[in-house]
Amino acid sequence: MPQQSVIRPADLADLDALEAIENRVFETDRLSRRSLRYYIVTEKDALLVIDRRGTVVGYALVAFRRGAALARLYSIAILPEAAGGGLGRKLLEAVEAEAERRGCLFLRLEVRADNVAAIRLYERADYRRFGVYPDYYEDHQDALRYEKRLVQQAKLTQTPPPFYAQTLDFTCGPCCLMMALGWADPAFRATRAAEIRLWRESTTVYMTSGLGGCEPYGLAATLARHGLPVELRLSHKGPFFLDGVRDADKKEVMRIAQEDFRAEAVEAGVPIRLEPLDQASLAAVLDEGAIVIVLVSGYRMFRKKVPHWLLAHGQDGRHVFVNDPWVETAELETPIAAANLPIPAEEFQRMARYGQEDLRAAVIIRKPKP
Repeated sequence: MPQQSVIRPADLADLDALEAIENRVFETDRLSRRSLRYYIVTEKDALLVIDRRGTVVGYALVAFRRGAALARLYSIAILPEAAGGGLGRKLLEAVEAEAERRGCLFLRLEVRADNVAAIRLYERADYRRFGVYPDYYEDHQDALRYEKRLVQQAKLTQTPPPFYAQTLDFTCGPCCLMMALGWADPAFRATRAAEIRLWRESTTVYMTSGLGGCEPYGLAATLARHGLPVELRLSHKGPFFLDGVRDADKKEVMRIAQEDFRAEAVEAGVPIRLEPLDQASLAAVLDEGAIVIVLVSGYRMFRKKVPHWLLAHGQDGRHVFVNDPWVETAELETPIAAANLPIPAEEFQRMARYGQEDLRAAVIIRKPKP
């Protein structure tokens, strides 16, 4: 790259140039001026520009997940008259360096299936193709999914469970159930009807208003009902999530429903241990080939003070790998950012608790014996 060109973080003075690049390079799926401005000022993500003698000729936008060791290259663009000379490669290297600086283990991206030049760039930079999104772009073109491991660690011992994104604010638990059922039985087919049906089977929790979510006994009883061997690990017996409920009738309904689910789990032979999973015991369970539905604080994941369930399925000594059913579409996330998500092990232990009662809950799931 010529010495007079530098790669630096974007600032608000670059906004006009960035909008012009967006409109010239892309015919569809453009970032709006408002979105570009947001990504300039936010600290969560990084917008890097190529500055050539005071003129911005290209940019790359890389998005980060809070608390996770994953980065996603959302967009990269260079003006046609500035292309060549290795600018794309240098910009990609700068993105990788920023991701490594923030402790990321993987960098992932999507690319149009007909973008031969970009595909060649990524494959020469050791990105591996691992999937496809049919009909992904506005013009119905497919997106190829690529990934690069930035830091070499031990490889996972089992294939990740299938990923299902929740379609409703309160169905993280049922989507974890669907992922577990799909992991145990490849013939299982996830549908929105199944998501809602499993929510009906496992729910006891009222939200402040409207519909509600799941607690550990309901999840365990539902899995046992579907024939999966499960074990519950809890910090206390319960009932759970009553602190934020003011209405006495709602509290009573929740208490009775949880006691009923607990009785069903006990009758099904589900072991219930009042001993939460620490970092070492979680790693041991995952290394045995089990998967674990874990309660986490939604605030540490996406800045909402709600209980949230995700599915842990592997570990490499430094990271816990999870499928998180919540996809932050408001921040331009796609399922690529939430499936097989690496979270630093120490951070995972900090987020795997909820509320003033410091509730810790995990549902360990194993495959049925033949």
